Amino acid sequence: MHNEFTMILEEDGGWFIAYSPEIPGANGQGRTKEEARKSLSEAIELILHDRLHDALLTVPDDAIKDVVMVG
Repeated sequence: MHNEFTMILEEDGGWFIAYSPEIPGANGQGRTKEEARKSLSEAIELILHDRLHDALLTVPDDAIKDVVMVG
C-alpha cells in the first residue's frame, strides 16, 4: 500500500523535528533530516496500524471488509 503524507520539518537546537498535519500525534526527530523523516514514517505507520486495529474491533463479523483506493 502506498500513502503520502505532508511532512513539516523544523530545526531546533541541532535536532530536526518532523510532524504530519494529516496524522495528529505523528511526529519524529533526528540529528539529520533523513533520521527525522524515517522516525516520522515509523510513527505514522504505528499510529495507522493501531487505529485500524481499534476500528476493526467494533466491526460485526458478518460485515464485508474490502479496500478502497484514493488518489
